[in-house]
Amino acid sequence: MSSPNGSPHDYEDLPALLTLMTGDEKHDASATSTLDAIWVLYDRILRVAPDRLDDPDRDRFLLSKGHGPMAYYAVLAAKGFLAVDDLRGFGGFDSPLGYHPDRTLVPGVEISSGSLGHGMGLAVGTALGLRMTGRDRSAVVVLVGDAELEEGSNAEAIQVAGRRNLGNLTAVVIDNASASAGWPGGIAARFAVEGWSTHDADGHDHDALERAFAAAPGDRPHVVVAHVESKES
Repeated sequence: MSSPNGSPHDYEDLPALLTLMTGDEKHDASATSTLDAIWVLYDRILRVAPDRLDDPDRDRFLLSKGHGPMAYYAVLAAKGFLAVDDLRGFGGFDSPLGYHPDRTLVPGVEISSGSLGHGMGLAVGTALGLRMTGRDRSAVVVLVGDAELEEGSNAEAIQVAGRRNLGNLTAVVIDNASASAGWPGGIAARFAVEGWSTHDADGHDHDALERAFAAAPGDRPHVVVAHVESKES
């Protein structure tokens, strides 16, 4: 699928946009590990645009891995949700762009996040709410880190999503091998046993990521495990 919104900037502009954000809490590794997945979602998959922020039929992207939002802010700026000059104030006292994204301050941000373990549950609730209001054709995509899956709330959310056959829900797990325990059979197996469809992909290969997102069957939740080399949760 192609995103309906125009692109003021291309992927090649993202490194320059990232360099505009400075400070001590940049979480560079987290940004670089998520950059490609977030770009592919906004460039090729999600039906969202700056001029339809409140459209009840829009797709929703939830960044649960909220402690490294630089990539998210850069993509939002590239797609016209933010002014590029806003990036220069990243983390500043009077800047809307905090070290964790705030849904009340940043256009296009669906949830305030940063405390790991909350995003999956919020995504399940959002997907259920859309189904109850007859808008289950609107996709809900939540991005989490592999170490974040060690938070117990994620296990409950994964179970509920599978039992409820939430076909409008997709999870993206950025697997940078930072989990302390891991799971027998890998991350995808943890979701599969709960009834999810699964797809592994190179987390930096845009075409592979697009295919992985497009593989969602529509009748049950789907997880894309995006493998990257970074070592930060």
